[in-house]
Amino acid sequence: MNTRLLLPALLLCLPLAACGNHDKNKAAAELDSASIGQKVQEATDKARREIAQGNISVSDGNNIKAEITPQGDFLVNGEKVPLDASQRALMLDYRKQVEALAGAGMDIGVAGAGLGVKAASEALKGIFSGDTQGIEERVNAEAAKIEAEAKKLCGLLPGMMARQQALAAAVPAFKPYATMDQTDIDDCGK
Repeated sequence: MNTRLLLPALLLCLPLAACGNHDKNKAAAELDSASIGQKVQEATDKARREIAQGNISVSDGNNIKAEITPQGDFLVNGEKVPLDASQRALMLDYRKQVEALAGAGMDIGVAGAGLGVKAASEALKGIFSGDTQGIEERVNAEAAKIEAEAKKLCGLLPGMMARQQALAAAVPAFKPYATMDQTDIDDCGK
């Protein structure tokens, strides 16, 4: 991690350090970390339920509302597009890929929030103990794990594009929503 990321974490900690009561400040920081982690987990769990149980919106860039239901129905402006069994199977396969991509993105978001909390916690520990050696290395190690997860997410994109193209070929009404192209894959992770 470069110092551009460490500096904001340290600046956020200064008001706590200035209060003067080491034990209270340390306890407050640990409570805040637990509270933040719990809130992030609750929000992520809620989002996962909504994705699994609700309709997934797809966009064509022209504000025509389209959704894929958990049952594999394709709705355009609230109207069901007739699908045969193989088209529905493709729709469900694509939906499953969207869910996997969203889940991977949420995992990265949770890890990023955890990294922020860890960086702040490490900075506070360093301020309170006077031992600031190794903070950047420990935070960098966590950041490297998140980067590896992001690369895994990028690895899902070719499969998603293939499913999207197959679905667009099988369901003409879906074609305007198959907007992914190779640049989306190539630009992932930059």
